[in-house]
Amino acid sequence: MHKRLAARTAIAGVIAVLSGVGCAGRPLAEAPGLIRADEICANPVHLALGPPEYAAVFETCLSVLDDYFEISYANRYDGTIRTHPKIAPGMEQPFKFGSPDLRERLLAMLQTIRYRGEIGIEPAPHGGFNVQVVVYKEVEDLARPIRATAGAASFQSDNTVDRQYEVVDPSVIDANWAPLGRETHLEQAILQRIQFLLHNPPR
Repeated sequence: MHKRLAARTAIAGVIAVLSGVGCAGRPLAEAPGLIRADEICANPVHLALGPPEYAAVFETCLSVLDDYFEISYANRYDGTIRTHPKIAPGMEQPFKFGSPDLRERLLAMLQTIRYRGEIGIEPAPHGGFNVQVVVYKEVEDLARPIRATAGAASFQSDNTVDRQYEVVDPSVIDANWAPLGRETHLEQAILQRIQFLLHNPPR
């Protein structure tokens, strides 16, 4: 009974955070997990800023991505920012930064999903900068359940030979995780927040 009540409370909290708060008109900077459906960004998005503003663009991208992930690599000279993988929060963690999409939150609650992000900043041909945000989504791929004990005395399911495979796909960094494509909802949340902060710098 307590578990059911907790699950219902978590679902109600998610719905309130992901829908009600946005309708109340809170600034995007105060609700970084939300996206505005009427302001869907192109990806990469073009920022019409002059060359002296590159430092502000890079620092804003770094700061926003740092709210969602732990940064693993950041190079101001080539405009690249990469993150460590992070376990995606589910519906039971409504106030933790992650995908703003209810379906993705439910999926992350039912199985282990992780995200990792990348940002690339390049000068645009006609001035300004193009900022691309990519969030990879992966699901944990185990040979068997972690605590499976049935038949352990009779059958051995572990591989007898430890084979090492060369990973060619740059979107795959760990053999225990299977790629699920990109998490576009989270990409939009990050892009919209970058744009908001660049056009509304804190005073």
